[in-house]
Amino acid sequence: MEREQLEDIEIQLLLEGVYRYHGFDFRNYALASLKRRIWNMIHNEGLTTISGLQEKILHDREYLERFLFNLSVNVTTMFRDPDFFLTFRQKVVPILRTYPFIRIWHAGCSTGEEVYSMAILLKEEGLYHRSRLYATDINDTVLRKAKSGIFSLKLMQEYTANYIKAGGKTSFSEYYTAAYGNAIFSSELKENIVFSLHNLATDNSFNEFNVIFCRNVLIYFNKALQSRVHTLLYDSLVRLGVLGLGRQESIKFTPHEKDYEQIVGSEKLYRKMG
Repeated sequence: MEREQLEDIEIQLLLEGVYRYHGFDFRNYALASLKRRIWNMIHNEGLTTISGLQEKILHDREYLERFLFNLSVNVTTMFRDPDFFLTFRQKVVPILRTYPFIRIWHAGCSTGEEVYSMAILLKEEGLYHRSRLYATDINDTVLRKAKSGIFSLKLMQEYTANYIKAGGKTSFSEYYTAAYGNAIFSSELKENIVFSLHNLATDNSFNEFNVIFCRNVLIYFNKALQSRVHTLLYDSLVRLGVLGLGRQESIKFTPHEKDYEQIVGSEKLYRKMG
């Protein structure tokens, strides 16, 4: 018991130090997930204690960068959960056709696969030219990768299968060029994407959006932070705007549960009615 208490104190001090000195707030992330990621980094760095990691992070910017990368959730694929994208194409695209200009926010975009997936979908539906996609993340390292639009060629078989299941209308290979073991996605897909740093734990709304995706991010937050983020997303959506969450996420028991209606509940797509 004493060891667990000491571990919790060390984690609290580490997160408080990172917040006070560097401005990154992980204090309301789910503790079990945090512990795993912190200990993974400690072992990878050849350290033995959380306090030892804290010293490195507070005095060495490179350690901070690696810390942010380790604590960020960077598991994503193109057209992840294909049924979600197929439902979006069938149910939400007709709504978007009624707008003269479309703003979409990908909150917690990680390395950008979901953003490029949406760019492809909008292009095929004839809407990309009047859309602006804002892709944000807390981690500058993953944002740089997202901006590059370069992914491993080994992943393209899986991504192609997802694309087809998501209702893709052409050959997926038309969207990238293969070179040196990588798939380099067309620069046209990046024309209307804005990549930017944004911290869901501390930053405020920066625009009004017709669609917001915050998929597979909230599950790593505790209840207090989930409530804060749900309010941020709600305030950032226009009336009748669309919210897309991850498979394991929900608007149930959130401050704005009654302010949405389900578009397709099984795919976690909701429309703001309040």
